[in-house]
Amino acid sequence: MAKGQARLIFALLIFTLLASLAAMRAANPPPNDPAPAAKEQNVADVLLYQQIVEGMRAGGDYYLLAAQGQRQNNYPMRPFFTMRLPTLAAVLASLPRWAGPLLLWVLCAAMLVAWWRRSADWLVGVRPRIILMALLGGSAMVCFDRSLIWFHEIWAGLLIALALAVWRPGRWQAAAGCALMAMLVRETAALFPLIMGAIALAEGRRREAAGWAAMIAVLAVAVAFHAAAWHRVVMPEDPASPGWLGMLGVGFFIKTMTLVTALALFPGWVAMPLVVLALFGWTSLRDPLGWRAIALFAAYITLMAIFCRVDTFYWAMLAAPPLLPGLAFAIDGARDLAKAAIDRRKITVRRVTP
Repeated sequence: MAKGQARLIFALLIFTLLASLAAMRAANPPPNDPAPAAKEQNVADVLLYQQIVEGMRAGGDYYLLAAQGQRQNNYPMRPFFTMRLPTLAAVLASLPRWAGPLLLWVLCAAMLVAWWRRSADWLVGVRPRIILMALLGGSAMVCFDRSLIWFHEIWAGLLIALALAVWRPGRWQAAAGCALMAMLVRETAALFPLIMGAIALAEGRRREAAGWAAMIAVLAVAVAFHAAAWHRVVMPEDPASPGWLGMLGVGFFIKTMTLVTALALFPGWVAMPLVVLALFGWTSLRDPLGWRAIALFAAYITLMAIFCRVDTFYWAMLAAPPLLPGLAFAIDGARDLAKAAIDRRKITVRRVTP
């Protein structure tokens, strides 16, 4: 890297780290909003999904139960994607009550094991890999809370993180399968296979790109059936969504990430620059997975900055699990960048005469 280019990137990094402090003034997501109504809404979301599952265990129809619950809580019913896909509720309803949390922890364990194995490609020695695993655990901290098993984004975020870990150049099938499961739980997870397919196509991996496209096609079919089932239960007087053009900005993504990960243990002036530093760390990873991770974060930053509302803060959980491991690569990345920026090597040419 040229000295001038390194200095420009280093200056941009410093500026971004300082600018991230402005996120302290971003809107508060409901769990951290001091307003009682915001906290009540967050509890109502969990209770709604839990009641639907309990109703299905008693033999109820998912769509009738979901419509009834959304009306009772004054939730919008239009358009059709205001109603979640039935996948997660169907799985949890088919299991004993004790098995739902166990399944979540098994998925957490599978994700951790996959990242442990994948980290051997980048990190030498056990200690750096343990540090990366600690960062990963802190990043996915909220996913270990058994009381949140009803949240679709928890499951989808873990599946996306698992897909990233098992993906390798030329070995994409397992990752595509994980991505499909994530999308069938929460359709907003479709950003991940879209990114992976686009990168594969740009790299000339046509077979892999076709595989990711096939996963999107399966989701499209599932969503079509979902829309048809929703149409059976919706009524003309049911309210419509107020829309998703929240325009909350990048600061809302940064702030939310500090609240759904272990960064919540730190004051905001420490936690928010660490989000930026973690993103920078992923750009420093000299592996094809690094840029795929960055593309994933960029997609969800854009999604949340433009379309997220304060009460849909949980979209951040789709991208949160892989975030903090980027800190494991940030130190080496910053050191290499600083060396390139202050490189003072001189070349002396001497003329040798016989």
